[in-house]
Amino acid sequence: MSATWARRRAAAGAAWSQFTAHRAGVFGLGVLVLIVMLALAAPLLTGADAVDVTKATGERLRPPSGQYWLGTDENGRSVAALTLWGARISLLVGLSAALLSLAIGTVVGVLTGHFGGWGSAVLMRLTDFFLVLPSLVLAIALSTVLGAGAGTIVLAIAVTSWPSAARLVRAQTLTLEARPYIERAKALGGGHGHIIARHVLPGVLPLVFVNATLAVGTAIVAESTLAFLGLGDPVAVSWGGMLRTASTSGAVTAGAWWYLVPPGLAIAVVVLAFTLCGRAAESVLNPRLRER
Repeated sequence: MSATWARRRAAAGAAWSQFTAHRAGVFGLGVLVLIVMLALAAPLLTGADAVDVTKATGERLRPPSGQYWLGTDENGRSVAALTLWGARISLLVGLSAALLSLAIGTVVGVLTGHFGGWGSAVLMRLTDFFLVLPSLVLAIALSTVLGAGAGTIVLAIAVTSWPSAARLVRAQTLTLEARPYIERAKALGGGHGHIIARHVLPGVLPLVFVNATLAVGTAIVAESTLAFLGLGDPVAVSWGGMLRTASTSGAVTAGAWWYLVPPGLAIAVVVLAFTLCGRAAESVLNPRLRER
């Protein structure tokens, strides 16, 4: 067992060394770590009163100044504080939706690739059905039926985005099932649970990890879109909700660019950072890309 863990630690160290060789990936990881730290420290940096409408003391749509670095919103609250607090909801919803989507897709992909048969055919036809549906329209319909809220957005994004992960995992599972060591495990009497847990999942997880880094950015964009359309939690502060409030409160016509730029730029930076990390991780875990 110790030898196995030693090999795993050596492999993890080699993968980290290859990842750090990609400057763009390291830059993206640094940006993500900084944003997560700022989001976690938001209560310490600004306090909960900074986003409380009833305790706002600033002027309406005040431009950036020494007191308010990013100006104020229509209620006199600090846009900088709103951006920090909005990172908490946007990152939480994006990560939760991506993980739930990948969990569903991984289970469906592994089961359909390993077992086959009529059950696999039914699941794949269900996957094709969700693939052809407009994901945004389906997410809007689910959010409308289930009611506005962060949990509803997580469920709506996960339900509409798992088919692509399922197809990727199924293709990788079929490739692994044809490997000699899995054929040998079957010949030696290995059961379905043993083969899936000891051989299929370890070979599939690197692909799932890479897909997760890319899926989080997509989920954050989807969350911001649904919140902008008014389907998010009306009480919680999020980047998409800030953009919606800015558009409906007259900030656009008033020329209050400081109310629009911070949340929009934050969304773009986070999605770009996740994309850079995903590309770097993909080049590390994919030998063909590493050779190039």
